[in-house]
Amino acid sequence: MKPNNIGEELQDSYDDQHKWVLDSSLDSRGRVPLRARTGAWKAALFIIAIEFTERLSYFGLATNLVVYLTTIIHQDLKTAVKNVNYWSGVTTLMPLFGGFVADAYLGRYTTILVASTIYLTGLVLLTMSWFIPGLKPCLEEVCVEPRKAHEIAFFIAIYLISIGTGGHKPCLESFGADQFDDDHVEERKMRMSYFNWWNVCLCAGILTAVTFLVYIEDRVGWGVAGIILTTLMAISLLIFLIGKPLYRYRTPSGSPLTPMLQVLVAAIAKRNLPYPSDPSLLHDVSKAEFTTGRLLSHTKHLKFLDKAAIIEDNTPLDLQKQSPWKLVTLTKVEEAKLIINVIPIWLSTLVFGICATQTNTFFIKQATIMDRHITSNNSFTVPPASIFSLTALSLIISLTIYDKLIVPSLRRITHNQRGINILQRIGTGMLFSVATMIIAALVEKQRLDRSEKNEPMSVIWLAPQFIVIGVADAFTLVGLQEYFYDQVPDSMRSLGIAIYLSVLGAASFLNNLLITVVDTIADDFSAKSWFGKDLNSSRLDRFYWFLAGVTAANICVFVFVAKRCPYKSVQPNQVVVDSSVSVAVA
Repeated sequence: MKPNNIGEELQDSYDDQHKWVLDSSLDSRGRVPLRARTGAWKAALFIIAIEFTERLSYFGLATNLVVYLTTIIHQDLKTAVKNVNYWSGVTTLMPLFGGFVADAYLGRYTTILVASTIYLTGLVLLTMSWFIPGLKPCLEEVCVEPRKAHEIAFFIAIYLISIGTGGHKPCLESFGADQFDDDHVEERKMRMSYFNWWNVCLCAGILTAVTFLVYIEDRVGWGVAGIILTTLMAISLLIFLIGKPLYRYRTPSGSPLTPMLQVLVAAIAKRNLPYPSDPSLLHDVSKAEFTTGRLLSHTKHLKFLDKAAIIEDNTPLDLQKQSPWKLVTLTKVEEAKLIINVIPIWLSTLVFGICATQTNTFFIKQATIMDRHITSNNSFTVPPASIFSLTALSLIISLTIYDKLIVPSLRRITHNQRGINILQRIGTGMLFSVATMIIAALVEKQRLDRSEKNEPMSVIWLAPQFIVIGVADAFTLVGLQEYFYDQVPDSMRSLGIAIYLSVLGAASFLNNLLITVVDTIADDFSAKSWFGKDLNSSRLDRFYWFLAGVTAANICVFVFVAKRCPYKSVQPNQVVVDSSVSVAVA
């Protein structure tokens, strides 16, 4: 081929990648999307709008739930905290199911619509439980014990919200990230910022929930708050539907678990075959044949799985006839390795999740028995859950500083587009979680000492632990979102976000188990129970010290795991899109 023909082909490919989005996504009419008319920030903003409302609804309920259970339902502290943890656990584990359904069958857009409908149903029932006479907590002004009908309606409503969140959370965030083409230089940079600004918006929703909404719940009524949430959720769903022509869509690719099982079955069946001297002899498809995703580069770890791609008979006819349970492509093998790689990271971040769950339970409950007056004449009392606004503000400020100041500075030093790699970011946040638990232990000990002398203690003392956990979340939780979205196979990105959320879900259940085990053991060597009927009869400070020690030890485990964890390696495109030149890649 003549040199000028090669140059023309390269220029055509370059023009195509600038005009069209060639990452297997489709527009609303099922065609290849035009870059100028679809995706990027103009589409992501519609998706972020519904996330704001969903987080407003969720945290308006979650941060005040322990207060509701102890004051309206009249549960004791330990039972209320366990019920909050069970609900939080279910809410953050349900996305595993929602993400699987989205990636395998429905697609992210359809799953979001179904989940929003279920979520809205839960909010409607929650609101009705305060206005329909037969569902009200009590008919009298003073309620000693709530009616069973209200309790049943309340729990059905909040678990409907859990199911709705199960479809919302994994799909909404990954659907937003899908609007940025990872093979386009500018859009790839946008996506790196997207996770930071997604969380800024998320925190804006939290901040509104724990200030304005919680105040409505405490001072005006839960029924009025329910009307506000239901109305806002319906409006945001309408906004999401308006953005439909701008979105880029991914076609569901069937069960993501089947290829993994095929790799395992084929590798076990060929376990006695010798490993080939050259990895290029392993079976894979060419870039021209692979049109539904990205080819992955071969990696040297977990070499046992490579045997699934060994070609026993190297004739084209036999390759076409081979069962996928006997011979799989190298890219499928690498995708299976990716799933195995994230398991140690998931396990080593569970302890951080346990620390994070304290903010919605014990931290908030501490605020209920402290002096919450902030004016000299005691005319205004801060709602207990509103103290969580400090975490949201801290997270917003930390993410803004990180994205606008720290990352650009680190890029110049490390020559890494992210500034530091994702696992380093996650580990940094874990250090702040240790500091949070130490601060919380010192403050709680001070509060207990003052309570024995009947001296009031201002809720402002809780500010440092809420602020520091916000900084920890900015590093670790946002880092986990990006890690699990980026490091799973492209066809499993909804499930990737669900895996991130399951860290918090599993941590909620582990926190309950930890409370039970620690309380049982503490009875043998402590004169005072660590978890009594109320906070003044408990020793939460010792529990916080225990968590600080466990988290510090877990950081060592995380560092060990992170150093041995490889990142996803994608084969380069045939043409690299750059603002000045197009070049062929070997």
